[in-house]
Amino acid sequence: MATAKKAAPAKKPAAKPAAKKAAAPVKAAAKPAAKKAPAARKPNAAFMKAMTPSASLAAIVGAAALPRTEVTKKVWDYIKKHDLQDPTNRRNINADDKLKAVFGGKAQVSMFEMTKLISDHLK
Repeated sequence: MATAKKAAPAKKPAAKPAAKKAAAPVKAAAKPAAKKAPAARKPNAAFMKAMTPSASLAAIVGAAALPRTEVTKKVWDYIKKHDLQDPTNRRNINADDKLKAVFGGKAQVSMFEMTKLISDHLK
């Protein structure tokens, strides 16, 4: 009887252990620096100094000494109350009789020119 040799199963090459990659050191997720709450913004002393309005400006904002910022607010309140902004170009102010005295006789000024003209009436 012929004996058949059983073929040995084919040898698989030994599995190489997975080479560990030289892993770059893992950087910890950079935590954003704790943001400091911004300090309360201090107003510029020059704007907060109380100034006395001229007689023509006092007719609009009152005779009491006010900071520049308050004078501008009161002039804008007057302009809005009397609907003096130009309807086609809202940057222009149409002066009534009281404002003409402040604006040097001009019938219409831009809002940027207005602040310059108002500052001439503050002491």
